[in-house]
Amino acid sequence: MTTGVDAKTCKVIVLDKTIRSMTMFKQIIGRGTRIEEEFNKYFFTIMDFKKATELFRDPAFDGDPVVIYEPGDDDDPFPPDPEDPEDEDETDSDEKGVKKYVFDGVPVKIIAERIEYYGPDGTLITESYRDYTRRKIKTEFDSLDAFLRSWSTAGKKQAIIELLEEHGIILDNLKETIGKDYGDFDLICHIAYDQPPLTRKERADNVKKHNYFTQYGEQARAVLNALLDKYADEGIGTFENAKVLKLKPFSEMGTPMEIINQVFGGKRNYEKAIQELEKELFHLEQTA
Repeated sequence: MTTGVDAKTCKVIVLDKTIRSMTMFKQIIGRGTRIEEEFNKYFFTIMDFKKATELFRDPAFDGDPVVIYEPGDDDDPFPPDPEDPEDEDETDSDEKGVKKYVFDGVPVKIIAERIEYYGPDGTLITESYRDYTRRKIKTEFDSLDAFLRSWSTAGKKQAIIELLEEHGIILDNLKETIGKDYGDFDLICHIAYDQPPLTRKERADNVKKHNYFTQYGEQARAVLNALLDKYADEGIGTFENAKVLKLKPFSEMGTPMEIINQVFGGKRNYEKAIQELEKELFHLEQTA
C-alpha cells in the first residue's frame, strides 16, 4: 500500500510492521485519505499493532490533528465532524497571513512557497514548491511527449491530477503565482517542460476559431460550445463530469439522457465527441 497503489475505496489500513520512514508512513496512510462519494467513503480506520501511528506526533508530519476522538464503550465509533469556520472558502489565512489549504480533508499550510519533507535517508529537505513540483512531475512523466501521451489517453484527465496529488502537488496553489486563469494542463506543461502557457479561455477560443464544430449538427454544436465555455470558466473537472449536463445552459437544452441519446445518438457517440473535443482543446501546437 505504498507508491503506485490507487485504492480510492480503502477504508481500513492495518499496520503490522515497524515503520521508521516518514515518507513511507505518509504513502501508506495516504491510501486511506481519498474521498470517494460514490461509495460513501468519507473516512478510514487505522489498526496499528506496531505503534507506527506515533509518527503522527512528529511536528513535521502535517501539524496538529483536526480533531482527536476517543469513543467510550457506548459512544458512536464514528468521529464527529470538526467545527467548520463561518467562512467555507477552500482557502483561508491565519493571523500571520499564511494561506491554509484543505487537501483530502486535512488542513495544509504552505509558507513562502517552500516545502519541507524528509528524503529516503531521513534528511530534511527544503526547496521551492515550484522546483519540487517540476521534479515530481518528471518522476512520473520524464518528457513532454510522455506527459502528452498519458494526458491524451487518460479516460479522465482528473486521474492525472489525482496522481500528482499523491506526490503532494496541489496545482491550485501554483495558480496563486502563475495565474488563476490557467488550466491544469498548461500549469503542468509550463512548470515541468517550460512551455508557454495559454489560459483556459484562450484554449477554448482556439478550438472555436478552427471551425471544428462543422462536423456536428446545430444542437450538438450548442452543447460542445457550452462545454468549452464551462472549461474556460471552471476547468477540466467540470468539463469531464457528466453531471454538468444537469446545469445551465444544458438543462435548457433537455435532460442529460435526451442530450446524450437524441443529440449525440447514444453514450458511445457522446463520449467520442468529448474525447475528440479534448484532442482539439489540448493540441500540442497550442503549447509550442
